[in-house]
Order: sequence, then structure tokens, then C-alpha cells
Amino acid sequence: MRILLIFVGAGLGGLLRHLVNSFCTRALGDHFPWGIFIVNVTGCFAMGLAVGYLAFKAGHGWSQSLRLFLTTGLLGGYTTFSAFSLDAANLVERGDIIQAWLYVTGSVGLAILALFLGLSIMRALS
Repeated sequence: MRILLIFVGAGLGGLLRHLVNSFCTRALGDHFPWGIFIVNVTGCFAMGLAVGYLAFKAGHGWSQSLRLFLTTGLLGGYTTFSAFSLDAANLVERGDIIQAWLYVTGSVGLAILALFLGLSIMRALS
């Protein structure tokens, strides 16, 4: 049942990401990736609200299934940047500043390098 909730949440989150991205492209043009920028920022804000509420306000009244639907499913489908940011924040809050810095810079840097590597491989094979 939890897998189904994550699946449905991720589908809804992905649809919402597409709608926001499409709207921003139509409204603001495509000279800057405003849609994904806005998705990443609002997704991280929503993750902070959701995790903070579930941790500090809701207590144990919320089921693990609902937590998974909201955080892993809906917000994870909306933007994985929110999960990435939550992981980085958890490292900082644990006092693992160096690990947080390595995680953030390594993830972003290596992800971009990996994308260029994939593009280069496909160009070479074309």
C-alpha cells in the first residue's frame, strides 16, 4: 500500500512540476529556466513546511504512509531537489558541516559532469 501511495504522489508531483514549468515558460519565456527554478525553491519550501509540521506539530498522529505520500511521493515527484536539500540540512543539523559541503558540491558538480559525459557519449555514437 505504501508503494502505491508513493507512486500516486510522485505522479501528482510530476504533473504539478510540468504544469508549473509550462506556465512559467509561457508567462516568462524560455531565456532562463524559471519553471524549474521556481519548482526547486517552492518544493524545498514545501518540504521544510511538511517535515517541520510532521516533526514538531503533528506528532505521532500522522501515519508513515501519509509521510511517505507527502515527502517521498508528492514532493519527490515535484522536485528531487527538495529531498536533496533535506539531506543536506540533516547533515548540517547533525553538525557534519564538511560532509554537508561535500554532499552539496559533489552532488551538483558530479551531476553536471555526468550529464555532459552522457551527452558526449551519445554525440560520439550518433
